[in-house]
Amino acid sequence: MLHETEAAYRRALEWIHSIGRFGIKQGLQRIEALLSLLGDPHKQLKYIHIGGTNGKGSVAAMIAAVLQASGYRAALFTSPYVLSFTNRMSINGRDISCSELVELVEQVRPFAEELSEDERLGPLTEFEVVTALALTYFARKQPDLVVLEVGLGGRLDATNVITPLVSIITNIGLDHTEVLGKTVEAVAREKAGIIKTGTPVVTGTTDPRARQVIAETCRERLAPLFYALPSGESAPSGVNSAFGTRREIVAEGQLLDYDGFTRSYQNLYLPLRGDYQVGNTAVALAALEMLSECGFSFSEKDLRRGLAETVWPARLELLRREPLLIMDGAHNPAAMSSLAASLPKYFSYRCLILVLGVMADKDLSMLDFILPLADTVVLTKPDLPRAAAPEMLAAWLENRFTGNVIVQEKVDHALNVALALAGKDDAVLVTGSFYTVSEARAVYQDLIQHRTE
Repeated sequence: MLHETEAAYRRALEWIHSIGRFGIKQGLQRIEALLSLLGDPHKQLKYIHIGGTNGKGSVAAMIAAVLQASGYRAALFTSPYVLSFTNRMSINGRDISCSELVELVEQVRPFAEELSEDERLGPLTEFEVVTALALTYFARKQPDLVVLEVGLGGRLDATNVITPLVSIITNIGLDHTEVLGKTVEAVAREKAGIIKTGTPVVTGTTDPRARQVIAETCRERLAPLFYALPSGESAPSGVNSAFGTRREIVAEGQLLDYDGFTRSYQNLYLPLRGDYQVGNTAVALAALEMLSECGFSFSEKDLRRGLAETVWPARLELLRREPLLIMDGAHNPAAMSSLAASLPKYFSYRCLILVLGVMADKDLSMLDFILPLADTVVLTKPDLPRAAAPEMLAAWLENRFTGNVIVQEKVDHALNVALALAGKDDAVLVTGSFYTVSEARAVYQDLIQHRTE
């Protein structure tokens, strides 16, 4: 029976991933049509909607953890996954089971295939189908709140069929410019598309160009606007603002203070590393303050416990100490800049060996932030058609990096080479894409398992 379930799960995943050949086609008509055939499951739930360039997943994980610690059933939808496809949809930290996913696919697939033959709509995309699967699953389970992360952009993203209690825009930076636009203002307009009439908006955006677009959209839609920022950043005058401050870096994380709209907390423990998590925490706590106006209640004790129990892998994640093995899914200039700034603050090492794999559509100038920290770079390629060839990356690095460059076609070989090169006082950092990190993390877990057997 177990083998039958595993086989059915593999077939379900093969079908989901086969839809990927249709690529990215933004628009809401297809997802709305699919959800209508499924009985509009999205209309049966309450939401908090999270968009932005970076930090969406961390903010989502913090909010879901505090909700769970406060006695609520919190659903979480995020992308991409780090270890298993089932990571993408969970309730109270429990991923959807393989058998439940198989049942969902059996329910959704006939409608999806029917719609994909409609020439007026065109074939569905993988993300649209995954979104429909998640919303159908959550409607079955009826959690108290769904924490829903935007996939790409906002305005035309498949998740933008819902009406949330609170909208969040973490920050704005240049990424996916071929789809969202080549200026900060253009990207901001797409991200601001999740703002709904009368719904409060919390943003951690610091770029003045993006702020202007968000503020204009909020005025047009009569949506109250709140800023949540790391201390040291200034908010526009006359706007309600909350601030997060890091007290100190401690083992496995950091201690933070929060000065909010109606609540303040000191010495909050967050088991996530990175300077950028200070702002993310402020955004999450500000959004929770907004939720408290919608009937959700959070005691200080539960809030502290929820933050302290937040789990979010592949963000300055430490998997090994001698040598250090660190994994971070940075994949755009803003994220790579934050990674480079945070790495030396949280870790001490002699030499840094980078394991680097990126998508072909990414702005490679993002690597200029991390390369100066590295002594050796091992270039590789996650097992995806749109991943950049390591030989191409090597050519790009030729006049930019004077250290040792090694090319390994497969992520498992790259990680093994890096670990073999590293002395016990060195550090290996896997980065460039969540897909690269996902493969490397799975490889490392297999290594550990084989050693313990």
